[in-house]
Amino acid sequence: MKAVVLLSGGMDSLVTTAMAHKQGFELAAMHVNYGQRTWQKELESFRSICAHYNIEQCLEVNADFLAQIGGSSLTDYSLPVGGADLQGSTIPTSYVPFRNAGFLSMAVSWSEVIGASKIFIGAVEEDSSGYPDCRKVFYDAFNKVIELGTKPETAIEILTPLIEMQKSEIVRKGMELRAPFALSWSCYKSEGSACGLCDSCARRLRAFSHVGLRDPIDYEERPLYI
Repeated sequence: MKAVVLLSGGMDSLVTTAMAHKQGFELAAMHVNYGQRTWQKELESFRSICAHYNIEQCLEVNADFLAQIGGSSLTDYSLPVGGADLQGSTIPTSYVPFRNAGFLSMAVSWSEVIGASKIFIGAVEEDSSGYPDCRKVFYDAFNKVIELGTKPETAIEILTPLIEMQKSEIVRKGMELRAPFALSWSCYKSEGSACGLCDSCARRLRAFSHVGLRDPIDYEERPLYI
């Protein structure tokens, strides 16, 4: 069984990789650099996680057209990265317009070439930042697109094992699977020490706090998020 895992280097994609590895899939890992602020640190995390799981088939894709398009504080330096919004009341400025559709399209193309039948992505709906392309209905619809847009003999399915989980549950699952959280990176702003203040850092710190653990990566600040 061969599967492509979309591996950003973040906490969710790490645990997704650990779950796919546990299930016995032969993994091929895809990482996309799209001009995001922390692309170097994310790429470093991707390579370290691949080495940890002995993933030999790795693909690093350049999609910096997303930075040229703009519209997100992750790619447009004129837009400030917003602070924590743990209530998820609005779609944050860090949303990269329709990004996951592009990532999935590239993953489907690669899967069709290398004979992978599954695509794993660490999307989280319930405890996400409110991104529209992290909803279960989006992935259900994309699976229909794959069915219609690939060769008749192709059978590729997107799997979202974290989609209905809270962040704290993801940490617990990662600890159960001995996922190397120290290798992952979630901060939207910094590449040295994580800022501790952006929405992604806040959700990660809160998740570790809820399970009574200390996040192993370094932070400039470690607020206590309830």
